[in-house]
Amino acid sequence: MSPAAARKVRAGPGTVEVHRPDKVLFPAEKTADQVTKGDLVDYYRAVAPYLLPHLRGRPLMLERHPDGIDGPVFMQKNTPAHYPDRITRVELPKEGGTVRHTVCDDTATLLYLADQAALTLHRWLSRADRPHHPDRMVFDLDPGVDDFETVREAAVLLGELLDSLRLPSALMTTGSRGLHVIVPLRGRPDFAEVRDFAHLVAETLAAAHPDRLTTAARKKDRGDRLYLDVQRNAYAQTAVAPYTVRARPGAPVATPFGRDRLDDPALHARRWTVTDAVEQARTDPWGDLMRRGRTLGPARRRLAALRG
Repeated sequence: MSPAAARKVRAGPGTVEVHRPDKVLFPAEKTADQVTKGDLVDYYRAVAPYLLPHLRGRPLMLERHPDGIDGPVFMQKNTPAHYPDRITRVELPKEGGTVRHTVCDDTATLLYLADQAALTLHRWLSRADRPHHPDRMVFDLDPGVDDFETVREAAVLLGELLDSLRLPSALMTTGSRGLHVIVPLRGRPDFAEVRDFAHLVAETLAAAHPDRLTTAARKKDRGDRLYLDVQRNAYAQTAVAPYTVRARPGAPVATPFGRDRLDDPALHARRWTVTDAVEQARTDPWGDLMRRGRTLGPARRRLAALRG
């Protein structure tokens, strides 16, 4: 059977050509139908209004699977020379040189990346114009075993601690095994300040629940305890973007949700997929939370008082 011809997809004022739209990226399994490149493009086109605000102005690392999730994976930081000129790039320093990162500012770029089989978009926690000053702080709740109940419990405990520090926080499934807890920031904290603060928060929580939680970086030291990972809070590190697809069977999606869903027995890390994540996005689960950033000074003083 010959491959389907390329098709053009409307993206803003122009179109994007999708090559081999019938290429299977996610083979069929018992719980889901197969997902083709055309399906991936259609998903990203539908979710673009909700995804793009989390991408604009941010350097990206692209996770590309040209032959689908069962083939090789390419973690792409440098923007290839053949990418269209209309796609924004930003050149940022790294040890021994620079990297020219792709920035996704519009639907046309998003669909072009989908055509390149960039299944997952990993974004910086800072913007390209202020690369050393993050406006997001991320706690990655990584279970020792694939047990979502421990993740659910950790999310409740961390949310209560952040509330006591008067820091707003948002919840997102990762599409893998755990959850991300995201805190919007403002002011001029640098990555070292944010990472040190996040580590203190994680240490405080782990010390209160040492049988269930840990900050041990080495897997052999964790046992079955959930790892409170704050290592993404560093220059040039990335976190999976909201509403991006993960390279796992069934095409799960990293999806924002409200704290009131934490007690939903149907909730798990791969709860939403390309078939229903757009519907969840339309409920606006975070509202204006990402625009309610806080400075860390007052929260640091409250944490110091709490730690005695």
